[in-house]
Amino acid sequence: MDHSAYHDGTAHDHAARQAHEGHGGHHTGRVTWGSAAKATLHCLTGCAIGEILGMAIGTALLWGNVTTMVLAIVLAFVFGYSLTLFAIRKAGLGLKTALKVALAADTVSIIVMELVDNGIIALVPGAMDAHLYETLFWTSLLGGFAVAFLLTTPVNKWMIGRGKGHAVVHAYH
Repeated sequence: MDHSAYHDGTAHDHAARQAHEGHGGHHTGRVTWGSAAKATLHCLTGCAIGEILGMAIGTALLWGNVTTMVLAIVLAFVFGYSLTLFAIRKAGLGLKTALKVALAADTVSIIVMELVDNGIIALVPGAMDAHLYETLFWTSLLGGFAVAFLLTTPVNKWMIGRGKGHAVVHAYH
């Protein structure tokens, strides 16, 4: 693997890259369901924060469904990437490298998560028109997260087993 993509010239990045090179290929091979579930839960946490915040803001401001959903999706990506970015910056990576790692680690997982949970919300009759104080708003949102978790976990397991997704982050812990 070309490690130059993970280097932005700082001493911390050099040390992280050296540790990465001795890491044996990002946990390729056998991956437990537990590690895949943990990676998915990490992704779900960031997505849920952004999604709930976006849906709540859009609903409270009486925005249309499309505008509300776009805000929720954008915030899900922002918070999803931010959680990973915070963790790997804390490990000593420079900002440029940390951004590349966060993008590599979370993009596919967040996309799958967002497609599933927003698809469910869009398909549940009345969910997009429900208000914050209605049970339908919260059950469709939380139900969408549950289904998204179940469908994204096998995706993350497959990706980690091939040295992709959250396997990239593990090289820097």
